[in-house]
Amino acid sequence: MKDIIPTRVDGHLLDDLLGLESSKMGYYSEVKQKIQELEAANLGLHTKKKELQAVFDAITDGVIIYDHQGHVQYRNHVCLKLFPTETLIGTSFKGLFGDEFGVSSSDCSVEKAINGESCQFSFAIVQSEQRHKGYYDAVATPIPAQAENPNSGNRALVLIRDVTDRRLRELQLVQAEKMSSIGLLAAGVAHEINNPMTSVAGYAEALQRRFREDQTLAGDQRLRDFPKYLDVIIREVYRCKAIINSLQSFSRKSDGETSRIDLNDIINEVLELVCHTWSDREISLKKNLSAVPLVIQGDSSALRQVFLNLVLNGLQSIQQAGIVSIESRIVESEVVVTVTDTGCGISPEDLDQIWTPFFTTKTVGSGQGLGLAVTYDIVEKHHGTISVSSVLGKGTEFTLKFPKH
Repeated sequence: MKDIIPTRVDGHLLDDLLGLESSKMGYYSEVKQKIQELEAANLGLHTKKKELQAVFDAITDGVIIYDHQGHVQYRNHVCLKLFPTETLIGTSFKGLFGDEFGVSSSDCSVEKAINGESCQFSFAIVQSEQRHKGYYDAVATPIPAQAENPNSGNRALVLIRDVTDRRLRELQLVQAEKMSSIGLLAAGVAHEINNPMTSVAGYAEALQRRFREDQTLAGDQRLRDFPKYLDVIIREVYRCKAIINSLQSFSRKSDGETSRIDLNDIINEVLELVCHTWSDREISLKKNLSAVPLVIQGDSSALRQVFLNLVLNGLQSIQQAGIVSIESRIVESEVVVTVTDTGCGISPEDLDQIWTPFFTTKTVGSGQGLGLAVTYDIVEKHHGTISVSSVLGKGTEFTLKFPKH
């Protein structure tokens, strides 16, 4: 066996033998492989970016990222909707959290977050034509500077949650509690007033009897107007007592027990209670009640609440002059009551929401949005139905039906 003699391969000779293209085949193959790896990595980054964007878009809270100088670096679609100009890229945090909203620059939570301190705060926008009015809770959190670029400084991540609906419900509950307290106070005052009114009526009637029994008094020309005055005093006193009794009946807490009641009596009590409240305005209260008793099985206190809510809604919907009418009748085996007003009416988009608790078209403090929701619940508990028809600008009609007992 011959010995193997080592041989040196000349590179130029190899190039000549294989040719230029063949000698560079490995290089180009390696470059092609690197390009494919970079394309795969780029596709992966694009996919990750889309996933992160989808996550940001799914967040229902506002998201803002401020750079180390307090300028907007990123915002999500919620901020674009709530604060379109205050969160423009490059805008300072002072545009949203400046002195206008009661937050000084030195104490601003964004500044604190940039300085490394996390904090929670709330702010409100209550008077603005350009901004989205409402109440907001926010959290500002620092984003530490990147390790590879420590000179870039901290950034701030701010999450903003719109709590307007919750805040308005809280205000409405506070107002409802306040009105409940006022109702109890009014009931107590009514009870205290009832006693002196009884005394006034008693003494006026005693004087009236004396005038009838003592003819010398009746013949005195100086006292000739006194019987007429006493008639007016007695009539007005009993009118006041009727209002007080209606107020006491309405404020009496329901025990949940039902009995046979005449709806006509309930309606008359409610009208007696409210008719004097609106006497200074050009609003007429008309009634057309059935001559036949409308007997149903129900809770009188709860039903007073129903008709008071509907009548007050009608009165409040009339801005100047108008009519609120209430009509009752028997149709087959049902008792039907309609409450109609010539007020402002209800828009079609609001018509389906009027039974929702806390929904109201009135300003804060003017209504709690509970009246019609409570009314609907009471009617349902009495196995009845309530429906509404309305024409915007012309008026509204509520129709109630109860099974006749």
